Amino acid sequence: MSTTEIDAPPVGEDIHMPEPSLLPILNAAGLSIAIVGITISLVAVAIGMIIFLVTLVKWIRAAAHEISELPAEHRAAH
Repeated sequence: MSTTEIDAPPVGEDIHMPEPSLLPILNAAGLSIAIVGITISLVAVAIGMIIFLVTLVKWIRAAAHEISELPAEHRAAH
């Protein structure tokens, strides 16, 4: 057996998981509407892009907020 070190959190330390969200699904739906809209109508493209951009901004803000709530040692870049 090898005695190499493993880069893992200390025993008993919680692993952070993001909160459940519908934003990724809505984001994908908006992009899908925009792509399909290319063949149907410019109105569908506009609606899809608006949905996509709004959900993208909200998703990024939610992720940034979650990261800011983590302890400092978890936010450090590896």
